Amino acid sequence: MAVTFDLFGTLVDVDYPADPAEIVARELESRDVRVPDDWHVAYGERHVDAPAGAEVPIPAHVSAALDSRGVNVADSVVRHAVIAAFDPDVTRRDGALSAVRTAAERGPVGLCSNCAVPELVPRTLIRAGLRGEFDAVTTSVGCGWRKPHAKAFEAAAEALGVEPASLIHVGDDPTTDGGVVDVGGRFVDVTETPLASIAGELEAEP
Repeated sequence: MAVTFDLFGTLVDVDYPADPAEIVARELESRDVRVPDDWHVAYGERHVDAPAGAEVPIPAHVSAALDSRGVNVADSVVRHAVIAAFDPDVTRRDGALSAVRTAAERGPVGLCSNCAVPELVPRTLIRAGLRGEFDAVTTSVGCGWRKPHAKAFEAAAEALGVEPASLIHVGDDPTTDGGVVDVGGRFVDVTETPLASIAGELEAEP
């Protein structure tokens, strides 16, 4: 048995920007980047042709959006602007640490998170006091695929050295996290089973 946890909305709560385009624009301007007048329109358009289920990192999206308006910016500048824009306050949810450690007593434990912002997941883990609690950390920006795509769960399983069908994935969204069922694994919904009750769910594994 191996257990993976979703991060945002499952183990931690974060304050997301209400207007991502605007906050990214501010960070770009602070780095002397000329932001197009129709930036909100450009930000909302699709610029990167990716397969269904593939992750498009936000820096790549922002670079392509700028380029579509004739603004050429170094990738490193865009990356730093995006990382600064998505730098939320983090609150660890009640029972999160205990749930992870309980799972670790029964086998390998990993993180499997959708996140299109580089460095956000490790920074979040540090702020939530969860750094070092996982045998492997798999992110969509790292593996290239977003849950519920099978390749996301397959990457998480491979990182833990197990078969995908052996995964128990704990998350808060049946639409995305529930995709583990399609690879033969089991989904535990924290909106129905509180983190404090995870131990009982693991013991009840069929």
